[in-house]
This record gives sequence, structure tokens and C-alpha cells, in this order.
Amino acid sequence: MAHHDLVVVGTGSGNTFLDERFAGLDVALVEHGVFGGTCLNVGCIPTKMYVYAADVAEEIRHSSVYGVDASIDKIRWTDIRDRVFGRIDPISAGGREYRVDRSPNVTVYFGHARFTGDREFAVERTDGSGTDTLTADRVVIAAGSRPVVPPVVADSGVPFETSDTVMRVDAVPRRLVILGGGYIAAEFAHVFHALGAEVTMVARGPRLLRHLDETLSQRFTEIAQDRWDTRLNTQVTGLSGDGSGGPGEVTVTLDDGSEIVADTLLVATGRRPNGDRMDLPAGGVATLPDGRVEVDAYQRSVSADGVWALGDVSSEHQLKHVANHEAKVVGHNLTHPDDLWATNHRFVPAAVFTEPQIASVGLTEAAAREAGHDIAVKVQNFGDVAYGWAMEDTTGLCKIIAEKGSGRLLGAHLLGPQASTVIQPLIQAMSFGLDARAMATGQYWIHPALPEVVENALLGLDL
Repeated sequence: MAHHDLVVVGTGSGNTFLDERFAGLDVALVEHGVFGGTCLNVGCIPTKMYVYAADVAEEIRHSSVYGVDASIDKIRWTDIRDRVFGRIDPISAGGREYRVDRSPNVTVYFGHARFTGDREFAVERTDGSGTDTLTADRVVIAAGSRPVVPPVVADSGVPFETSDTVMRVDAVPRRLVILGGGYIAAEFAHVFHALGAEVTMVARGPRLLRHLDETLSQRFTEIAQDRWDTRLNTQVTGLSGDGSGGPGEVTVTLDDGSEIVADTLLVATGRRPNGDRMDLPAGGVATLPDGRVEVDAYQRSVSADGVWALGDVSSEHQLKHVANHEAKVVGHNLTHPDDLWATNHRFVPAAVFTEPQIASVGLTEAAAREAGHDIAVKVQNFGDVAYGWAMEDTTGLCKIIAEKGSGRLLGAHLLGPQASTVIQPLIQAMSFGLDARAMATGQYWIHPALPEVVENALLGLDL
């Protein structure tokens, strides 16, 4: 049995705070998958590299509207894929090498960790050579999340992909069925459609991206219905096809009696925290009903002394920027026990890198009304400003929700080109308490830049 001052489970954001502050400690780092976590290997970074290639393809495909006639000669999928992972894989390998060979106070265990007692683990080695037993003074659970696979798929024997695997396929499928209507489904629908696949989305609900403000969700659903074969209010009742584990014809049977035949099935129905695979009760670690580790404002387990958690395994926000913030908080709190920082989850922004881009921060209109706020709402179209005209944009919008009287910004929701960038001044204003009037009139807005859509929306609020 090996004892360590600190055990960290997970090498995503859990690996980021182990800096010189911890050089005097005996640290154990446990990883059962690929070094670097979800964002680096199968999430944010590689997906956005694919999205950028898809955006370029769509720009070329629709360039004639600007008087520029162009066409795509060929989509070189393997070159796109190899560009992505030719960068990603060396970063992962470099992170692993740094911790294994050049971090003398860190012992890396490659295996699956499960609690066997109070701050005690059994780590089943990935190579099958045995089990290590670890104990620690303190523990950080940063074990991330994994794709959800519904039983109708898991029990069918039919081959399928998830967001963890689909980016490494050898060719763009001719016909792709995506199960799910959330952000992962929307991003991959854009990528594969832009790169040549016939895409069908199957969603259980009446709209896509239902977690968004209803105005954006409805607008995006309408756009998707024009672009892809979009099946709403639909359940999968059966699957059949080639069960060899490789690409093969798959038939998806829906509850309306229809069938969809595809080359590839992509399951994008959400992600689940990995805590349920760690025997958390054995360590006295309490969880919430959805399986997340329950933590307090300082990222400490509410039930297990000396245990901390961060990222997807404990956070309601499955976002890398949130995990990184929580990692900074945990790193500080482990090294400054008498000066604890609380996490700041007041205004957590998020973006969906589909086509068009979507970005959001703060309350939706429905949530603001439900909370009892007296609100002013303004929706401004991207096409109302000069740069929107230049882009011939007909679908983009900026929706701002503010408190009447005070002008306090409560929420902002954008759909359109570069929404993830255009929203940033609104995130800043909300975070630092700048009201709508002061934000609109207290600074210059570059004309004719795209952020004028934000300026006009602010000025249009009836406060």
C-alpha cells in the first residue's frame, strides 16, 4: 500500500493546478484513459478544429451570394482528421511524458480508481498486470464524464459511434443518423453535413437545443429543418444492421413506424459523470440525484473530509472553462486552507459551434419571468447592422434581457456569425455590474463592426 499526500483522479483539468506550489508534496495522479482529459482529446479542441474546416467548406459553397463563384473540388477527410490529431496526440503524449519523466514528486498510476475506504483506493492497472492500493491525506476527484448510450442502442448489437470515437473514422459517411438534439448533436450535424454527409437528426423533444432561450431554440430548429432531415418528438424503437463493429448499414426504426437507413449511427444523447464508476459510497462521498459529486462553494465534498471535486464529475456545467476555474479554486484552497476561495458560477457563458454559432449567458426569458423579475426584452437581428448586410445574414439575432428601471443585465443570447466572440462584452458587463444604459452609451462601438448588433439591442431595451 502506497501513501501519498495528495491523490488526483483524472488528468484533464485535474492536472492543471499541480504547479510549483505542490513541489514539496508526494502527489499521485491516476488516469484510466488518454492523458489530458475530454477537452483535449475528444471534446472542445478537436471538435472546433473540425468545425473550422466545416465553416470554410460552407463559406465556399455559398460564396456566390457575394458575387464570388467558387466550388469545392474535394473533401480530403483523412487530411482533415490527421491535421487535427497530428496536433492533439503529441500534446497528450507530451503531457504524459512530462508527468511520468519530469515531475519527480508525482507518481502516475495508469488504471481505474475506485474507493475502498476513507481516502483509500484500489487502482486496477490498465495493462491488466494487477491492482495498486493507495491512501492519501487529501483527494481530488476530477474524473470527468462519458457519453450516454441509451439501452435501445447499447442492447441492440448494432455498431455505433459517440463523440469519443466519431472524429477518428476513416471516411465521411454517406448517410449519417444522429441521435440527440443537444449541442454535441448540433455541432456534429454541421461538421458532417458540411463535409459531405446526408444527415438525419432524431430528437425526442419538440425543438433542438431545448436548454437555450426559446427564441434561439426555435430559430435554430427552423434553420436545422431547412438543412438536415430533422425528426422531432421522435423515439427510436429498434435498431438492426451489421453487428461486426465496423461501418455497415444500420436501420433505425422510429416510433412513428418509419425507418431510416444509414452507414453510420452517431449517439449524441448527452454525457454522464464518471463518479458512478468509482464506488463513491465506499469513500463516504455523497452524490446528487443526477450522479454528480456533491460539493460546497469551495469544491469540497459535503460528506467526505479531505476530498475535493471539480469539473464534469461534480459540476452542473459540463464546460472546460468552468472546470479550469474550479481547478484554480481547488489548487488555491489546497495550498491556502485558511484563505479559501469560493467558486464563481454567477454568469457562466456557453457556446454551440454549429451553423450558425450560438452563445448564451445568464437567464433565459422564461427563467427571468419565473424568478419574478420585471424585465425588458429586445431582439435585434444581425441583418439590421451594416456588417450583417455585408454578410447577407438573414437568420442571426441578439436577444438581451434586462431588469426594468435599473437596467441590470440578466441574460444575453446570440445566434449568428461569430456569436461566441460577439457575446464577450455582454459577459464582461454582467460580471462587473455594468448596466444596459451605461454599456450602450458609455463607450465607442466600432462602426461598422458586428458588435453594433449588441449596441442596438441595448439601446432598444424599454427600461
